[in-house]
Amino acid sequence: MRRWSRRTAGAVLACMLAGLMCLAQARTQQGKAPDRGPLADGPVAGVGLGEWTARWWRWASAQSVAPYLDRDGRLCEIGQQGPVWFLAGTDGTFKPHRTCVMPEGKHLLVPVINMVYWGPRGRDVPCRELQAGAALNNDRLAGAIVVLDGRTLGRLRLRSDGCFRMDPDNPRSRLGAADGYWLMLKPLPHGRHTLVVSASYGESGDKYGGMRQDFEYVLDVGGKVLLSKF
Repeated sequence: MRRWSRRTAGAVLACMLAGLMCLAQARTQQGKAPDRGPLADGPVAGVGLGEWTARWWRWASAQSVAPYLDRDGRLCEIGQQGPVWFLAGTDGTFKPHRTCVMPEGKHLLVPVINMVYWGPRGRDVPCRELQAGAALNNDRLAGAIVVLDGRTLGRLRLRSDGCFRMDPDNPRSRLGAADGYWLMLKPLPHGRHTLVVSASYGESGDKYGGMRQDFEYVLDVGGKVLLSKF
């Protein structure tokens, strides 16, 4: 009986010590924000993520050559300005491998797979119709995966904040709505990073139904990385 009691007491003491250690660790961590890894899930520079997707579409639509048609990264720097660096997806007809040199300290907006729906020129239609058009294939996501430096990341479904003008300073410019899957990356450390994206819509019988896009970026943050450094 005594031997059993001693063992029991020892087990209880061990459990108590373990509980105290856990409590101490919890108290030490109180007040610290949880680590969300490389993903930003709130406003960047005071601008919500939905608004950033509208700005991405304005950027992509305003260039002389659509950035999503870039095959090797030579268009990476076109039209870039502000605190967020825009990466481009594809139109679903090819699988690019892009190399991009970009500055440090920039967030990155990555289009996993998405759509914009523009109204007719010279005439506005109800915003809800544009939103429904942009959501159509995004309601049928078949799958999506994003890998940054070997680490699989999540993604967010983001909608533009209502509808937006192609030219925000021109009330007669085309009205559109955006919907899709994106991720906003916090500024990456100096050096080389690889980003791989693969995503597809399910077959729907509608335009871009069954679309698939696969693309890869090699990102040299803060300057081109030379092979001699490896």
